[in-house]
Amino acid sequence: MSNTGLDDVDRAILYALQEDARDMSSGDIAERTGTSDSTVRKRIQRLEGDEIIKGYSAEVDYQESGYPLRMLLFCTASIPERGEIVPEILSIDGVVSVQELVTGEENLLVTVVGESDSDITPVAQELLDMGVTVADEVLVRSHETTPFGEFDPEDV
Repeated sequence: MSNTGLDDVDRAILYALQEDARDMSSGDIAERTGTSDSTVRKRIQRLEGDEIIKGYSAEVDYQESGYPLRMLLFCTASIPERGEIVPEILSIDGVVSVQELVTGEENLLVTVVGESDSDITPVAQELLDMGVTVADEVLVRSHETTPFGEFDPEDV
């Protein structure tokens, strides 16, 4: 299903789940969207089946949980291998996300968390051992997210 296949109810469901998937019941969403509870459940199942909703996860404050360093590693991998090595990069201890970049010389953004430099340095070495070049490192002070505004039914 493409983005253009989403209707207002689908977008409202996505917005609600991005706000608080854990405490947002299908009944709560149904109330917001003016649909039935069963309609919302079916829509969520379809969105999951179409892999628009890829899963549910906790938003962890790494600093508060004892891992105060969040480092962004801007990397370059060969274009044919770039997508194929993402699962291998994700398996490295300390790596919490990998993004493929499509513009610029750096084509991977690897996010690493740790207690100290000694937690992050081995990640860079493992990337080098995989043939990935680490072009730049950026220490992140904070990271906040918000639901995507285009899904907000109040802004439609």
